Amino acid sequence: MPVDRRQFLEACSGVGLSGLFPGVLYAQMAEDEEANVTVDHIEAAEAIADLSFTEEERELIVENLNDLLEDYSAVRDAEIPNSRAPAVTFDPRRGGAEIPGGRDGPDGVEMSLPTLDRPDSAEDLAFASVPELAHLVRTQKVTSTELTERVLERLRTHDPDLNAVISYTEERALAAAEQADREIQKGNWRGPLHGVPYGAKDLLAVEGTRTTWGATPYQEQVIDETAAAVEALDAAGAVLVAKLSLGALAWGDVWFDATTKNPWNLDQGSSGSSAGPAAAVSAGCVPFAIGSETLGSIVSPSTRCGVTGHRPTFGTVSRHGAMALSWTMDKLGPITRSAAGSALVYDAVRGADPRDPSTVDAPFPFEAPTDPTTLRVGYVEAAFEEDYDNQQADQQTLEVLRSMGVDLQAVEMPTDLPVGAMLNTLDVEAATAFDELTRSDGIDELVRQGENTWPNVFRTARFVPAVEHLQMSRLRVDLMEAMHETMADLDVLVSPSFQGGTLGITNLTGHPAVCLPNAFRPVDDGPEARRQPGSITFVGALYRDAAALQLAHAYQQETDFHTRRPPMV
Repeated sequence: MPVDRRQFLEACSGVGLSGLFPGVLYAQMAEDEEANVTVDHIEAAEAIADLSFTEEERELIVENLNDLLEDYSAVRDAEIPNSRAPAVTFDPRRGGAEIPGGRDGPDGVEMSLPTLDRPDSAEDLAFASVPELAHLVRTQKVTSTELTERVLERLRTHDPDLNAVISYTEERALAAAEQADREIQKGNWRGPLHGVPYGAKDLLAVEGTRTTWGATPYQEQVIDETAAAVEALDAAGAVLVAKLSLGALAWGDVWFDATTKNPWNLDQGSSGSSAGPAAAVSAGCVPFAIGSETLGSIVSPSTRCGVTGHRPTFGTVSRHGAMALSWTMDKLGPITRSAAGSALVYDAVRGADPRDPSTVDAPFPFEAPTDPTTLRVGYVEAAFEEDYDNQQADQQTLEVLRSMGVDLQAVEMPTDLPVGAMLNTLDVEAATAFDELTRSDGIDELVRQGENTWPNVFRTARFVPAVEHLQMSRLRVDLMEAMHETMADLDVLVSPSFQGGTLGITNLTGHPAVCLPNAFRPVDDGPEARRQPGSITFVGALYRDAAALQLAHAYQQETDFHTRRPPMV
């Protein structure tokens, strides 16, 4: 009898030579009387694997593969949730880095909170930084309940234009705010995030609340657990007010109901995939948000929306309860208005978690103020010489750093390795994480279809040979070693955010990065107030997130880019 399409899909996706996707071969096998792999299929697969076998060898391969089809089917019959990580765990220390040992003084943030009176206007309160709000709430110049109500009101006022909110968590938020006020009134202040509202990217599970992953097939999904990052912020006393948008399955700014907009130019999307977190922080709707990055998903929207994004060292923040896209590349981190605010948030969410096998405990000796001349700082000289939109602003950033006494050492990135090829790791892992969505044709429900979309990537990834996938992983160790050598005598590396290969390389190696605004260029079309933000990136050595944030904080003390407010027109 003719082969069923789903049976064929299950059969051919397990072919060890190439992970063949059925689009090319289904028509051939549909004509066969039995759903078996044939010599003709092997010969077609050889072109993808860049191999050539004899007829006798093909006959042997066919026999083995058909014997294995039942095993593959058994694997596919098992229910594997998105949260189940593979047995192999990525460790950025493979490149030669070590977690720093003990140091004199406490581990954590050492920073005096700014002293200020209650702002005169609601607008000034909306754009207050996390450290400023920490002081206001601690001294009861503003209650957490009032602040939470104002944040919810501002979100509802501006979200029709921004499209940044997927779900409000109002009942949860008001209960947490009232509890914070009671505790603070009794003198039980938990720390600088106590009573401060925030938003979370909607790939973080919150018990009793939808967790949609921004995608149509999951828009009613409720996961019966709370993500570790949200748990940590609950413990710190922070107040979750909303689940914020992400591009469907963490790509772009288009989710199942809308496109999230850039507050600096409402005709433009906010980039992604941490689209809602960046837009909401930029618009003064939340003081901070938790985003995620696999390949630019904190850096890109933070750049577009003119805010500060911190992508932590891989494995220093638990991803338990977060949607898995790439187990070896996913990172969670804060999006805020200032580096000092990011330091406070990161300090609350970092740490080892047995539920996420990739996590480790690493010290975070963040001190502010810091003398930037004590930091060893390099810069990717060749990248700054390229022709790109933000070049002038980036050159000015280097001059500001030099005027602060920073001795910038020119370095080269390890671009001689096939970084682009290694980034196929993301495609294969993402296709694995959403294998069932592909098999069930659920990817057809995603808003974005065609080239440069998840449906096409998931299908194409079926053609990546397993051997080639492992070869990419082996080459990745070479890249990690080369990057470790580049950073051996540095605390921080300054780079254009999207030049010099820095973004791809450091996401593959797990290095931390702080992306901060350094330009607001005029926009040709539209209202005069519109601007196109630009950014610079400070890359830290592995587990040296504190150094990157300290340099970013010192830079922000000399400039005002992080304090500017969007026109939202």
